[in-house]
Amino acid sequence: MLSSLKAEEQSGQLQMVAREDVDDDDGGDLFETIDRLISQGINAGDVKKLQDAGIYTCNGLMMHTRKHLTGIKGLSEAKVDKICEAAEKIVNFGYITGSTALLRRKSVVRITTGSQALDELLGGGIETLAITEAFGEFRSGKTQLAHTLCVSTQLPTHMRGGNGKVAYVDTEGTFRPDRIVPIAERFGMDPGAVLDNIIYARAYTYEHQYNLLLGLAAKMSEEPFRLLIVDSVIALFRVDFTGRGELAERQQKLAQMLSRLIKIAEEFNVAVYMTNQVVADPGGGVFISDPKKPAGGHVLAHAATIRLMFRKGKGEQRVCKITQGGIADAKD
Repeated sequence: MLSSLKAEEQSGQLQMVAREDVDDDDGGDLFETIDRLISQGINAGDVKKLQDAGIYTCNGLMMHTRKHLTGIKGLSEAKVDKICEAAEKIVNFGYITGSTALLRRKSVVRITTGSQALDELLGGGIETLAITEAFGEFRSGKTQLAHTLCVSTQLPTHMRGGNGKVAYVDTEGTFRPDRIVPIAERFGMDPGAVLDNIIYARAYTYEHQYNLLLGLAAKMSEEPFRLLIVDSVIALFRVDFTGRGELAERQQKLAQMLSRLIKIAEEFNVAVYMTNQVVADPGGGVFISDPKKPAGGHVLAHAATIRLMFRKGKGEQRVCKITQGGIADAKD
């Protein structure tokens, strides 16, 4: 049974990792900076145009279509073709062997949730190179887990941390820096240093939310980030798009947002943890005790690597299970 996320504390005193000690041994950087293009004959001015458009790595460049790249002011089709050719010489985006794919998987970092039971459910913790979605009702533990991950991500890898910084995009005003203090103390870390390693932004529209994600490329290409939190991913879409008449446009914009999250996870080897709301399921039937399903439909369902369902238990307990089917917490 997974009881509350205030799970048993880690044994021993944990020390804060100095930022200068962060290196590539904890999973490695999977990207080449866009500056490498200059050595392939690309004009420094054109590289700057790419950076102004939020593209800071060769991997990130190859994740964009040529149509998108030619839409950048000052880049013609001929220039884009030359840039892409140069990037392909630096980064292999073609076929690789299964052995090479297995080797790349070794760069995956698993970050502890602070709960031994939940870590076991997740196979070791929240994974980098993947999106973990948590959905459930208000006060079911989703944001509490986000706050815990803000701290545990900064632990060294041998203590089941990510040895990196955290980016937090808040769409509902739920981030509480004062909550970070007791969590940091629980892990034996300096609360001030922990808070300094979290960058935070409050989003007010879905467009603002997307632009904040675009702006992360510059920061993640320069500093060792291991976690991106979006709490919650769907809230602003439900506000900014109303009625069935705007549903198709909403889902298209949501798909673009989720595509951006997937690219960030793979481009910078970070874990993405996003929370989601629930909606009433009219097809749940009268025999379902809690007929609710995650918002966002199939678009959001297909984007998440792992989906966690949270619900309230007895008293302060919170119950979590992996959906669909799969592993579930034991019944009392």
